[in-house]
Amino acid sequence: MSFGTFGLKAEESSWLKANQLESARRAMARVGQRGGKIWTRVFPDKPRTAKSGETGLGGGRGPLSHFVVPVEAGRVLFEIDGLSEAVTRQALRLA
Repeated sequence: MSFGTFGLKAEESSWLKANQLESARRAMARVGQRGGKIWTRVFPDKPRTAKSGETGLGGGRGPLSHFVVPVEAGRVLFEIDGLSEAVTRQALRLA
């Protein structure tokens, strides 16, 4: 923990999309009702491309689809400070 008193840590390795992170952040902010501070410790900076399955070979990798962040097990994703423990637990459970 670098910034807050409570945090959300990944238990397994995976890729998280940018919209998944934003959804979790919004859920935590909604529970906190602008009362605390939320830090996002990861940033989706890895672009993913998508090419349709029926396209033939050649022509490049396809258009940009979304951004992801590779998360390894044990990485802190979010930190929260300034809220009571009960409210923080509810916010992190929703995230």
